[in-house]
Amino acid sequence: MHPLISTDALASALDGAQPPVVLDVRWRLGGPPGHQDYEVGHVPGAVYLDLDADLSAPPGAGGRHPLPDPAALQAVLRAAGVRESHPVVAYDHADGSIAARAWWLLRWAGHPEVAVLDGGFAAWTAEGRPVTTDVPAPAPGDITVHPGAMPTITADEAAAFPGALLDARAPERYRGETEPVDPRAGHIPGALNAPTAGHTEAGRWLPAAALAERFAAIGVDPDRPVAAYCGSGVTAASVVLALEVAGITSPTAPAPLYPGSWSQWSGDPTRPATTGPTP
Repeated sequence: MHPLISTDALASALDGAQPPVVLDVRWRLGGPPGHQDYEVGHVPGAVYLDLDADLSAPPGAGGRHPLPDPAALQAVLRAAGVRESHPVVAYDHADGSIAARAWWLLRWAGHPEVAVLDGGFAAWTAEGRPVTTDVPAPAPGDITVHPGAMPTITADEAAAFPGALLDARAPERYRGETEPVDPRAGHIPGALNAPTAGHTEAGRWLPAAALAERFAAIGVDPDRPVAAYCGSGVTAASVVLALEVAGITSPTAPAPLYPGSWSQWSGDPTRPATTGPTP
């Protein structure tokens, strides 16, 4: 399944005999809670999942959004109606940076039939497509979570990564000019900045060729390994997705993700931090 799905394709699939499970994962750093947006209106049939409560373990030594416990994730996904070998579509407000977390987690759990809605809820409503306030009661799913189907790296492996380590945060956070949430400012030494916002234009994902050009300009060599991190391991998933869309990686050989990301790294005073632009 391609990692992105258009609004047209989703609308057609929802009218089909076996519509996909749709997950609304809208969330904003600092709030307000995404569930408030869901209550105002959502894609018909969509089930709301919360990044903090459903798609992450409690914050701690593993960072602000550690990977969820597999059993807890399985219970969440089954309650949302996720079934084996049945497609899932995730959407957020617009740019896919949060929906990519759901995409990545499902892939990590061993469920490859998942895509992110290109343009998110903003594109869906801009096109006048149906919206509802009805909350569905899906039949329980039967997914079995088999963790580890997507590769991850540890802090030590990020420190010694042999290829391009991409930092998905905004440039000012990467450069260390500001740090609103984590213990220290800066970035992992040697990391390259690949801001999540650059994957899209007006909320829509760039075409594969444009993404490939963007990664080349950042310094990604398709013949060398590439990995991603961000503030807490969430928006880095959009880098993993973008690399796959660009053809730099593949579904069978995706880019590793550092789940703890800067929130874990910066909380360890023994680990160095670099400030300023890429040399």
